[in-house]
Amino acid sequence: MGLFGTSGIRGIYGTEITPEFALRLGLAISSHLRSKGKVLLGGDCRLTTHVLKLSLASGLTSGGVSVLDAGMIPLPVLTYGVVRNSLSGGIYVTASHNPPEYNGIKIFDSNGVELRSEDEMVLEEIIERGLHSYVDWQAVGSYVTFEGLVDDYINDLAAKLMPRKVVKKVRVVVDAANCVTSLVTPKVLTRFGSYVQTLNSNVDGRFPGREPEPRPDVLSPYLSVVRELGGDIFLAHDGDGDRLAVIDPSEGFVKQDRLIALMFKYRLIESAGKVVASVDCGNAVKEVVDRYGGELIISKLGRIHEALIKHKAIIAAEPWKLIEPSWGYWIDSIYQAGLIVKIMMEEGKNLRQLMEDIPNFAQARYSIKVAGDLKLGLYEHLRSYLEGISANREGVIDIDGYRVNYLDGSWILIRPSGTEPKVRIYCEARTVDRLKELTDKILSKSKEYLNSKGLKLEVDGMLIP
Repeated sequence: MGLFGTSGIRGIYGTEITPEFALRLGLAISSHLRSKGKVLLGGDCRLTTHVLKLSLASGLTSGGVSVLDAGMIPLPVLTYGVVRNSLSGGIYVTASHNPPEYNGIKIFDSNGVELRSEDEMVLEEIIERGLHSYVDWQAVGSYVTFEGLVDDYINDLAAKLMPRKVVKKVRVVVDAANCVTSLVTPKVLTRFGSYVQTLNSNVDGRFPGREPEPRPDVLSPYLSVVRELGGDIFLAHDGDGDRLAVIDPSEGFVKQDRLIALMFKYRLIESAGKVVASVDCGNAVKEVVDRYGGELIISKLGRIHEALIKHKAIIAAEPWKLIEPSWGYWIDSIYQAGLIVKIMMEEGKNLRQLMEDIPNFAQARYSIKVAGDLKLGLYEHLRSYLEGISANREGVIDIDGYRVNYLDGSWILIRPSGTEPKVRIYCEARTVDRLKELTDKILSKSKEYLNSKGLKLEVDGMLIP
């Protein structure tokens, strides 16, 4: 059936994701929970979110589960609320970084952990086989609104991350992409005593300011604005608050691998242990983990929470996303934003200074737009091409897509997107020339395949030297 992608269920509203589907899913979840407990419900600011949220609530309550509706909140606030209030689980309506016509659903257990693969399979079977059913009228669940959760989250997170000392106050520019993090991140950072300015902070589910995916090509036009505002750091969120991108005013977009390496460094300084990173992370992460005595575990994208729990790791991350178990077992970009600013304030350094010992390799992250029925065809075409080249190959990782590591330290990963009609291409090399050699060839092969289908090559993303 394949309802679940890389991160929850997602699709275009009205065709792939409908109110009727949300109702059936709510019923299936209630059957999975055996009509017991209370579930926290929330969502982002998309224009269709309230429709799907109410349909989910109808399915849940008609199956015997009680619903606490927290309204429009960032995703990390929902997962925090599940744990803080000892609830049976949480459901969040969002399409994360996708365009406004998309929407979707993410489901979490009582620990705030995103559903594991085996639980997703159970839900798919319940829906496919029609195993869900309505309970008797006397057994329907209750539905109430749940207020005050955002304030609780801000208070607890600010207390958790409050700088022990302030060597230098930090001027922060926060871009919330017209999304729900504008309700939280500026308030948390202001509590620290930092000076906060905001961009795209009016909540609007049409995302008029910019695309909600904080890619380098989307954020690069803001670099001059940040410099004019005198910001020390620029923090950019996605649609629901699980992604964070960072720009340093002096150097531009900070590669996600380097940011992950920085987070791992500070965690490993506190205590050695296993750390989890997704398959698309580069050599900066590996080198820093080795240097500070950690053990690196490689995970599928969207499954770092599963690897974190399985290997009892001390921290986990994938590009844009961080899980810090001492705070919670959920991805939380607001926590990540607070942690970065806290470190800057305590050490009195800008981000460039903090990252002086973090390796910096040339990278490219591209997404090729392709219709859903051709996505796997393009991926297989590119994989076949890479499989046919054995020269200078060090090894292959195929746990999620197909990644080839080369003897010169370069690598390339191709994978079909789990959330959009796109094929992702990630690549890294120690020189820009080598990076261009790898990406030019793979893009040429992509163009070759698409032209054979009567289509043009459409690419977003960029090369970062």
